[in-house]
Amino acid sequence: MRQTLFRIFGDHSMGFRNLRDCCRTLQKEGHLVEIDHPIDPHLEIAEVQRRLFRAGGPAVLFTRPKCTAFPVLINLYGTQARIERIFADTFERVKRLVELKIDPTQALQKPWRYWRAPLDALSTLPKRVSRGPVMAHTTSLSKLPGVVSWPGDGGPFVTLPAVYTEDPNCPSPHRSNLGMYRVQLSGNDYETDREVGLHYQLHRGIGVHHAAALRRGEPLKVAVFIGGSPAMAPSAVMPLPEGLPELTFAGVLAGHRIPMIRRPGRPSIYADADFVIEGTVIPGATKPEGPFGDHLGYYARQHNFPVMQVEHVWHRDGAIWPVTVVGRPPQEDTLFGWLVHELTGPVIPTVLPGVKSVHAVDASGVHPLLLAVGSERYLPWRASDRPSELLTQASAILGQGQLSLAKYLFIVADGDAPGIDAHDVEAIFSHLLARADWRRDLHFHTESTIDTLDYSGSGFNVGSKLVIAARGDAIRELPRELPRGISLPEGFGNPRVCLPGVVAIQGPTIEPRPALAIPSSPEGDAAIWRAAATAPWSAPIEQLTAAIHRDHPLRPWPLIVVVDDPDFTAATLANFLWITFTRSNPAADVHGVEASVHQKHWGCRGPLVIDARLKPHHAPPVEEDPAVTAAVDALCVRGGPLAKLLSDA
Repeated sequence: MRQTLFRIFGDHSMGFRNLRDCCRTLQKEGHLVEIDHPIDPHLEIAEVQRRLFRAGGPAVLFTRPKCTAFPVLINLYGTQARIERIFADTFERVKRLVELKIDPTQALQKPWRYWRAPLDALSTLPKRVSRGPVMAHTTSLSKLPGVVSWPGDGGPFVTLPAVYTEDPNCPSPHRSNLGMYRVQLSGNDYETDREVGLHYQLHRGIGVHHAAALRRGEPLKVAVFIGGSPAMAPSAVMPLPEGLPELTFAGVLAGHRIPMIRRPGRPSIYADADFVIEGTVIPGATKPEGPFGDHLGYYARQHNFPVMQVEHVWHRDGAIWPVTVVGRPPQEDTLFGWLVHELTGPVIPTVLPGVKSVHAVDASGVHPLLLAVGSERYLPWRASDRPSELLTQASAILGQGQLSLAKYLFIVADGDAPGIDAHDVEAIFSHLLARADWRRDLHFHTESTIDTLDYSGSGFNVGSKLVIAARGDAIRELPRELPRGISLPEGFGNPRVCLPGVVAIQGPTIEPRPALAIPSSPEGDAAIWRAAATAPWSAPIEQLTAAIHRDHPLRPWPLIVVVDDPDFTAATLANFLWITFTRSNPAADVHGVEASVHQKHWGCRGPLVIDARLKPHHAPPVEEDPAVTAAVDALCVRGGPLAKLLSDA
């Protein structure tokens, strides 16, 4: 049947097959600029990338980066318009395939809209080939662009990798996983040109393959793809159901079947990649990896992760090294989140019945805060303000792959405000805070899992969750202005309004401040979190909650956030979201006025109080190197090589 379809339709091909073709087209259309001036991969390229993204600038191809012969490409996915251009041939076709996945009968009802669907579906099938451009040359790890993004990073990393593994029990591209797991090229204790660090976290598909290899007592074979079709990187982060290979999605988004070089006893290699790093992970082989300035805006500290023994580094003629930079959002990876939502958002109601929309809030670091709109259909004949189906839906959301790593989930009912969407952050906050009954609507999950990169919890991957589910009519009017002369306990002050009903207050500074130089041994980690668990940080918060009596001016405010810098926190919505939800662990840092426990359920009568101060066990925020900032400033002055790009950034 498959061969018959190929004879009828042919092996349809479109889209960009490699970065060189993509760059040529983008340059002709004004989306990309070549820079021939030498630039340092150590911190300077990353600084330029961050400025380009903030400015909405073009992609840039550095043709002469220092210490490497390979050109470096940055900001490829830096604007929504550029992503739409890159995938102009396939964007709408992917959406139509998603529509058919939701409702196959649409093909019969609107045949003119879906006539290409069989042809487009063929591109989901990886294509077996015997050779490809990527195997034209070999090189060594030390000759690759050693891009370092932040001053505290442990070395250079591959920041746009597509890490490929196959099921050891049935090795095949049809039983494969493609994920964007960071790869440390050198530094720490890695043997030069022989080893790289392979960092992957909870709920990543590579873990299933690694576990299977360990059960078989054999090494895990790994291939890291860099470059090739621009579709590969976003496909590696696409939240697909377990067992559905990301290669199939990559084919649809690329508009052509992904060619894979099959070799006996070795993992398949992506034929059109710009680079491939191939090797194995030996059972039990781990080494310290990191630190790394990560997407939460803090450093992921050094920890032991699998080490990959490198056997080959392949590259094609004219190979280009693509780079992105993560840090406090928004960054370029924010646009990956937008793309994921655009293409897969409509599927959510089919996977989570009753759920209308879910939003992993980028400004909060993605996993710390989820917003959701659900529905209440259980008892339509009985008016109630008590969440019921919302709680079922909340449990379903927290049972979905990486969504399970969330710390805070706020969920409301669409029937209370028809048309409300989880992506309207301010609307969700106002809607929920006007309705939430803190005595009833707080639901904690303690001793749970959180994001590996989140250091606000009680251990490595260990923390808590808080579900706030609210429905019904508003029970309060949200205050918007603070009266003057608010009396607060010693050490507290400078209240600032963040949102209607939300006020930030400066609390006593906690010393010592977070440090990057933290022992990487399990014993060292455990000692840090033991100290955190017994620290008396909550004592001042208890003084604050005791001071907010029934006549206190802060009593009408449903949410109070204690922070280190209220002016910064309240300056923008993004600041509030980042500070509040990356610097708090619900079970330890959520307090309340007139709090009580009834049948093991915690609640409070007065305002909810979140302690979002930096604490010693937290990771330090990433900050740019002033000397590098000055060096890039010099490149941006009038007549400088970056003047036209970044003079106003």
